[in-house]
Formats: sequence, structure tokens, C-alpha cells
Amino acid sequence: MDSFADPVSCDPTPEDLERFERLLASLRAMESAVIAFSGGVDSTFLLHAAKEALGEKVLAVTATSPTYPRSEREEAERIAGAWGIRHRLVESNELEIPGFSANPPDRCYHCKKELFGILAGIAGTEGYAVVCDGSNADDARDFRPGRRAAKELSVRSPLQETGMRKDAIRRLSRSFGLPTADRGSFACLSSRFPYGSRIDEDALRRVEACEEVLRGFGFRQFRVRVHGSVARIEVGREEIPRLFEPAVSGEVHSRFRENGFLYVSVDLAGYRAGSMNEGLPESEKGLAAGPPEDP
Repeated sequence: MDSFADPVSCDPTPEDLERFERLLASLRAMESAVIAFSGGVDSTFLLHAAKEALGEKVLAVTATSPTYPRSEREEAERIAGAWGIRHRLVESNELEIPGFSANPPDRCYHCKKELFGILAGIAGTEGYAVVCDGSNADDARDFRPGRRAAKELSVRSPLQETGMRKDAIRRLSRSFGLPTADRGSFACLSSRFPYGSRIDEDALRRVEACEEVLRGFGFRQFRVRVHGSVARIEVGREEIPRLFEPAVSGEVHSRFRENGFLYVSVDLAGYRAGSMNEGLPESEKGLAAGPPEDP
């Protein structure tokens, strides 16, 4: 589980610094790159490294879609603008992709194939050598069907290739003063729904509105998982007690009801990435992820 540690006690290790130099060398060898930029912890760190390694030969591209909250898009725009990096918004409406709205276990494959296809087209037309995404070394241990799309479209994952794990990315981000160092991990809003339950724009907006309520109370890591008329809240374990403070619980319950949920529950296990995968049979995970990587 991704965690938030005290910045004072978490300076980069010598191994972190060595891996960062390897990352810069890898990026320099690419000569130019289109970066899939969400404004999250990993893609912001990658964009920072790409800017240092490649200078002006970098284009950050952010997809706008119903599955991508407005607040995340605005943060991506703010960061790219502050750093003086060329930044482009492209439309990628996953709800129009055949096979996506039905929310199968390989939903992320369809989404990433659409996005990476758009980015590959930009790179080919405008002369960028590669397309890169922000997948890190920890992602290789989780159920990530989107990796199949990256492989099919020759998308590079420099953080994963150089063994950069999330904890190291956070330590280095703090040392570089990056604004995302202590931000919660983000995943597209489609990940809030059980596999097999249909996703539509109204449902996505309801989830986004409820998560903005939690953001407004200052929670750092949160998800609102949807189970029919029930909203299941996940926050970091250390933040769970705050949900039961009367001022917080009353407002959260009221606002969630306004957004169509009859019941509001708290997951006592706290936030964990990919909790909707927990009930997915191993056989389906293997099918959705596609064939194994080459040895």
C-alpha cells in the first residue's frame, strides 16, 4: 500500500539517487518523448525527469474524459504551465469505446489502447521518438491489464524500466520540491465500480462529486467505491477516525445522499489500491492481462 511518510525523515537513499541518474540516462537516449501526463505522483515525477533530460524535446499530453475528474485536469495544466512545458489536452471518451462501459475485467486495456493510440499518432506526426507513461516498478506486481496495451503500442515505462518504486518516487519528489510528493494515488473513476456493473456518465459524476466532498475535508488518500445504492468510503487507515467526527460524518452522509446514495459505509480496512480486484478469480486476471511478458 502506498503510504505517506514524514518528509523530514525520508531523504532519498543512495540507491534512489543512483536510479534517478539511470532514469535520466534512459530518457536522454530517447532524444525526444511524448509523456502521458495525468498530474499524479508518478507522471509528474517522470515529467520532471524528462524536462531535465530532454529540455524542450518533451510534450506532455493529458486526456480529458468523463472518467477523469476536472480537479485532476486542472492540476495537470497548472504544473505543466508552471514548468514551462508544452502541454496538450486530448479528448478520449472511454464510454464510447466498445467493451468499456460494460466494465469487464480488462476494462483498462480498452482505455489505455485508446489513449496510447492517440499519443502514438501525435508522436508519429510531430516527430517525437517515443511515448512514455508513468507506470512504476510496483505496478508490475498488481493486476494491470493496461500494460498489455502499452506493450502492443511500444509505449515505454522509464520508471518501471529503471526499477523506480513508489516510495522512492515520493522521497525524490520531496527532495526536488515537486507539488505531488505527498498527494494521494489516483486512478480513473471507472475503478470505483465492480466489474460487470455498467458505467455511465451520470454515475461517474456522482462519484466525482462525493470524492470532492472528501477532498474538501482534507483527506489525502480516498476512494468512493460504488455498490448499487451503497457508497463504500476508503481512506488511509490513519485518517479513518476523522470520518467519525460529527461535523465530518454528518456532512459526508448528507452530501452523499444528495448524490443518490441511500447508504454510506466506511471500509475499516482502509484504502488499498485495486480493492475492486479482490474478488476477481485468478483465472480472469490472467485472461484480462493477456499473454505473459517475454522472458
